Amino acid sequence: MRGLFRKVTTMGLFRPVLGVLGAILLALRLALPKIGVGWMFALLTSNFNRITIFELGVTAVLVTTMISMHNFLSPFQMIIGRIADRRPILGLRRTPYMLAGATIASLVFLVLPTVAEGMGSGSPLAFVGGFAMLLIFGVGLAAMGDSHHSMIAERIAPARRGGVISVVWTFTILSAIIAAGVIKVMMPHYTPESMQALYSLTPLVVISSTLLGIIGIERRLRADEIDAAITRARLAAPPGNPIRSAITLLRENPQVRAFFAFVLLSILAIFMQDAILEVFGAEVFGMSVAETTSFTQIWGGGVLGGMLLMGILSSLTSISKKTIAMIGGGGTAVGLGLLTICAMTGQQSLLNPALIFMGLFTGFFNVGALALMMEMTVEGATGLYMGLWGTAQAFGSGLASVVSGGLKTALIETNLMGAQIGYTAIFGIETLVMVVGIAALSTVSIAQFHGFNRADLARALEVEAGAAA
Repeated sequence: MRGLFRKVTTMGLFRPVLGVLGAILLALRLALPKIGVGWMFALLTSNFNRITIFELGVTAVLVTTMISMHNFLSPFQMIIGRIADRRPILGLRRTPYMLAGATIASLVFLVLPTVAEGMGSGSPLAFVGGFAMLLIFGVGLAAMGDSHHSMIAERIAPARRGGVISVVWTFTILSAIIAAGVIKVMMPHYTPESMQALYSLTPLVVISSTLLGIIGIERRLRADEIDAAITRARLAAPPGNPIRSAITLLRENPQVRAFFAFVLLSILAIFMQDAILEVFGAEVFGMSVAETTSFTQIWGGGVLGGMLLMGILSSLTSISKKTIAMIGGGGTAVGLGLLTICAMTGQQSLLNPALIFMGLFTGFFNVGALALMMEMTVEGATGLYMGLWGTAQAFGSGLASVVSGGLKTALIETNLMGAQIGYTAIFGIETLVMVVGIAALSTVSIAQFHGFNRADLARALEVEAGAAA
């Protein structure tokens, strides 16, 4: 009897521990697919941009626009999500679409080195191929993103989603940092052969990390469950155009307009340097491929440190999410200002401190802005608002590449300005855009947003329903 009591007691003690360990393991597995995503973005934004613009002499605005294409395909997430909700494959609604997206996106990298060489030699076909490949990459990435977010929402309880999202973000940034290290080892200097060998690793990294992360996570639905799920999906999202609803909200609610402007402008400011920073290091300071690849590691390390520090502070204090976002945005603006001074004075010693400062406060910004996005929703229309903020993020990131490349071409490649003065102007513009974004956030009131007349929201949602009629 005492033995049975000890057994029951031991099981009772270990059950909570096993539950916690199971939750941690699930969070880690759900974050694994971001290893592949971080790897692909590291190749595009710290290597492909530098090689094509500096080593191969391709016009900057063409390259940065090409890299940004996937951002403007973000509406495909809504389309793919709707298809996945209504058309399960073998009883699974997320796993097949995510694997398909990972495969499509990663295979594009096998041909990018050849495309880069062709672009460098001025082949029109190579430019067409480059845009086509990165459009395909965008569709694959959209399928990965929607399926992954849906899987997290379906497998993780609302109370634990914040922690899982933090783990997912950490894996993404860590992956980009590690990928930068691999790039430095495999391609310290550009050769077509080393670039091909590096990019050929992409399908292995992306597909294997996705498989390890999601196989067995999603429960296979029975036939009756599939029918019920399809019915629920049709009731929750009738045929129609959600973009009309979003436009109506932007037109009628000043709080929505101000927050949308904040997200778009702040993301635009943070990432304008992303596509040209390595080129800046090469043109102004004569840095090698290996040296400029370190920028991703320095900035990413700062972001991780900032997110960790602010995560601890926000859990121990009652600091508001808006305050966190404003501190993060203000600090990022100071970091961009330091980068502007670095370009203007030609002092290379200021470069790493500027990147660390920018990264640290961008980490603060991420914590505050992401939490704010979740607060800036209304029950019954959460998906609509999150889609709206996600669109602002995507368009801000996409415009960042296009605008920075356009300014680089217009100011520097046309010899209108020297490299130092041209980059000073570009980084200075980034700083001003960040300040304007913070100013937009200062006008946002969460209380006023939630006091927005529900009848106005109903009218916005009726636009979607009317489109279906």
